Amino acid sequence: MATTDLRADIRAFLSSRRARIPPERAGLPAYGGNRRVKGLRREEVALLAGVSVEYYVRMERGSLGGASDGVLDALASALQLDEAERDHLFHLARQSGAHRGPRRRRPAATVRSTLQQLLDAISDAPAWICNGRYDVLAMNQLARALFSPVLTDPRRPANTARFIYLAPDVAREFFVDYHHIAGDVAAKLRMEAGRSPHDEELIALVGELATRSELFRQRWASQDVRLHRSGRKRLRHPIVGQLDLDVESLELPAEPGLHFTVYTAPAGTPTADGLALLASWAADQATGQTSAASPSNSSPVTR
Repeated sequence: MATTDLRADIRAFLSSRRARIPPERAGLPAYGGNRRVKGLRREEVALLAGVSVEYYVRMERGSLGGASDGVLDALASALQLDEAERDHLFHLARQSGAHRGPRRRRPAATVRSTLQQLLDAISDAPAWICNGRYDVLAMNQLARALFSPVLTDPRRPANTARFIYLAPDVAREFFVDYHHIAGDVAAKLRMEAGRSPHDEELIALVGELATRSELFRQRWASQDVRLHRSGRKRLRHPIVGQLDLDVESLELPAEPGLHFTVYTAPAGTPTADGLALLASWAADQATGQTSAASPSNSSPVTR
């Protein structure tokens, strides 16, 4: 496949959002006890959005071309979309030709040396840069130590989505809240697919995960979307045990599509102590590798 089926994506997204809203939650009377559809009917969504039934039916069948920002905003309100879902709706509309703004620049496949220098300057917190496909493009030393289970897969760039869904036994041990994390990853990949439906590497990744993971197929079919945001994450590291980490993730302004993420912990907490211990272990590992590779520790070469 070279592209996603955009009309099918629009149909599935709108119908799934409509199905989750009972009439009473939308402030509508629920006449009768045997409704044939789950959630709102199409005509009820049209009423709430202030458009004709015929127009909404065309949109739900996958035709968002020509829909104005005002119509999309009204539809988002009628379907009670959150911020991520609203953004996703606008991405789908943009891809279908409703908005002909500037084309999204393809994210860089590698990071600039100055960004790696920035990562390396952060010595007491794991920090890394990834793209919307969850490819890890650059890390500092502490991030490499923290994510050592993810990096055991020899494929590069390492990909955390592939780790979560295709190495589930290891991933369940590493991520304390595995099922929550798995749902978030699928939802963020769905968000990325709305932004970049022609990204062949993303399409290949989704295809690989869908072919090999029943859990991914279920999460992908939910049509849920998420934004990359700050929060908390609990990891169970094989060297230092459980770490309850604060996450800050932001998109790099000069590198659209790349996300800079840092994990931290308040000073004096067990997690802060664990990170310090992990940093010391990582430094010892790096020193040992350097010593082993130095000329003084190498056997002389005879000719």
